[in-house]
Amino acid sequence: MIEPDLRDRILAEPERLLEDRDVMNALVCANDRSLGANIVDLRGIAMQRLESRLDRLEDTHRSVIAAAYENLAGTNQVHRAVLTLLEPTNFESFIKALTGEVAQTLRVDTVRLVLETLQDDPDTDPTLRRLGEVLQVAPAGFVGHYLTNGRNGPGRQIVLRSITSLAPTLYGERAEDIQSEALMKLDLGPNRLPGMLVFASEDPTQFKSTHGTDLLSFFAGVFERSMRRWLG
Repeated sequence: MIEPDLRDRILAEPERLLEDRDVMNALVCANDRSLGANIVDLRGIAMQRLESRLDRLEDTHRSVIAAAYENLAGTNQVHRAVLTLLEPTNFESFIKALTGEVAQTLRVDTVRLVLETLQDDPDTDPTLRRLGEVLQVAPAGFVGHYLTNGRNGPGRQIVLRSITSLAPTLYGERAEDIQSEALMKLDLGPNRLPGMLVFASEDPTQFKSTHGTDLLSFFAGVFERSMRRWLG
C-alpha cells in the first residue's frame, strides 16, 4: 500500500505526475510488467512512438534555433565589418582596416587582395611596397585560374574550399598554415581587369563548400564598390 501522505499528495496534485517524464515512464513500464509477456499493450506502444516523435521534434527545434542564432551572429559580424570599411578616407587606411579590424571581426587569419594587371613589372610601384603582402598584383587571367584551381570554366563568384596546391602562389610561406579559404571575385568596373578578395583560415572547417555564401556575396558587393571608388 502507498503511504497515506504520499497518496494524499498524488490525489491533490495528479498533474505533477503527468508533467514528470521519468515518473510516467516508470508507471508505463510497471504497467507492462503487470500485464505479462502474453499481452500486447497497443496504447503503450502508441505512447512510445509518440514519445520518440516528440524527442525528434525537440531535437529539430533546438537545431533550427541554433542555426538561426548562428546566422544572426554572422550577419552582425558582416555588418560591423562593412561599417568599418566605409570609415577610411584614403586607400592605405582602407587596406589597413581590411587587414586589421575587419579581419578580426570576421575571425580570419589572412587576407589577400589580388588585382590583375597588364604591366610587366608592377612591383616597382612604391604604393604597392608600402601596402605589403596583403595587396598582390598578378598577370591577367590569374583570378580565373585560381578560382577554378587551374581547370577550364567560368568559375563561381564565391568559392569556399580547403586549401589547394595553388596556395603558395598566393600565401607564400604562410601556405603551410592555411587550411581553408573563401575566394570572392571582384568586378572592378568597365574596362578593368577583375580582382579577387581572399579570406584564409588556419581552421579547416571555417570555409567549406557546403556553407552558405549569401553574407560573403553581400560583403564582396560592398567591397568591390568601394574599390571602384578608390581606383577611380
